[in-house]
Amino acid sequence: MITMVPVLLILSGAVAILQAELLPAEKFLLLPPVNFTIKVTGLAQVLLHWEPNPDQKPRNVNLEYHVKINAPQDDDYETRNTESKCVTILHRGFSASVQTILWHGPSLLASSWVSAELKAPPGSPGTSVVNLTCTTNTAADNGSSLWPYQVSLRCTWLVGQDAPEDTQYFLYYRYGSQTEECQEYSKDALKRNIACWFPRTFIQGKGRDWLAVHVNGSSKHAAIEPFDQLFALHAIDQVNPPLNVTAEIEGTHLSIQWEKPVSAFPTHCFDYEVKIYNIRKGYFQTEKVTTRAFVSIVDDASKYCVQVRAAVSATCRAAGSWSRWSRPRYVGTDEQKPLARWFLVVLMAAACFLLLTSSLLCRGCRLWSRLFPPVPAPKSNIQDFLVTTNHEKAGSTETETEVVSYVEEAAFETLEDSVF
Repeated sequence: MITMVPVLLILSGAVAILQAELLPAEKFLLLPPVNFTIKVTGLAQVLLHWEPNPDQKPRNVNLEYHVKINAPQDDDYETRNTESKCVTILHRGFSASVQTILWHGPSLLASSWVSAELKAPPGSPGTSVVNLTCTTNTAADNGSSLWPYQVSLRCTWLVGQDAPEDTQYFLYYRYGSQTEECQEYSKDALKRNIACWFPRTFIQGKGRDWLAVHVNGSSKHAAIEPFDQLFALHAIDQVNPPLNVTAEIEGTHLSIQWEKPVSAFPTHCFDYEVKIYNIRKGYFQTEKVTTRAFVSIVDDASKYCVQVRAAVSATCRAAGSWSRWSRPRYVGTDEQKPLARWFLVVLMAAACFLLLTSSLLCRGCRLWSRLFPPVPAPKSNIQDFLVTTNHEKAGSTETETEVVSYVEEAAFETLEDSVF
């Protein structure tokens, strides 16, 4: 019994320590972070930074932070770090808040919020560009072994409704850590920049980062509002059409083959759509395939127009748009052959109709017997009798008298007179 006392004392001490560590929420005070700042680090990109509160006790707990984006659009997330990078548009300003959080048993403890804000850049309303659209396209770069593919970028926009006539716009893009200003502009009638072309960019052909585009402007009569826009590469990528499309007909089998488009994506990353147009019958057949070949059963007496287009499949990146159709490939019989065949059929039908009509006319006018009279039969030396049967009826309807008379031919009478 005496030996059990130290054990009980040890257990009691352990329970007391656990109870001290699991204090009620109201006795454990979380303090908000300090020195919260927002710094612009690039086009449409900011860095949020803060520090733990130096007065926070106990110091050995693993604190987390809840970040809330208030503008330009709501968003929130949790992190263990004391800084966070955010990619967002900035022409409407930016504001965010952060608080300290800690899971204490089943409950969540949280400090008060601290906030910071970036003001919207100055500018007169209605002077910024509108309808900003951008597209990318990949081309082969045979002069570089490190970058076998180059991505070009083209952006277009409309002039702001309230922008002065002397307004001039300037475009910049950022991809990753690289920023570039446009050097090739297209202009409107007032010589204002309304489109930009980058034949070579820092954009990666298989990249997944956001493309940030910034357009600002200048005028002697007003401050021009800047404009930011973020683009997902899969949504603006203009995929090239398939290469070397071939088609041939063997019997009733139409075989079509092609090569993958010019792209940084490998062969297995593409879906295809095949369009077959029957020129003689005037209908389309469209099929989706994942291979680079397709066989269809067709009418060997028709001519066909074949085209193929491609899209990057969802297995390699988010689904995007289809490419343009490839150049038409024509295969099959010549278009004139069906017409010549129908002409012969119509000609034969017309000839038969004329022959039938002539025959009917000949019969109606008894021309057939006149044109082709019967051949007379030779006379016989034997007396031929023509038997004429006359039916004479007596007064009574029940009795009929049949009279048979023999008529001799004139030739036989002449012969008889000459002998006797």
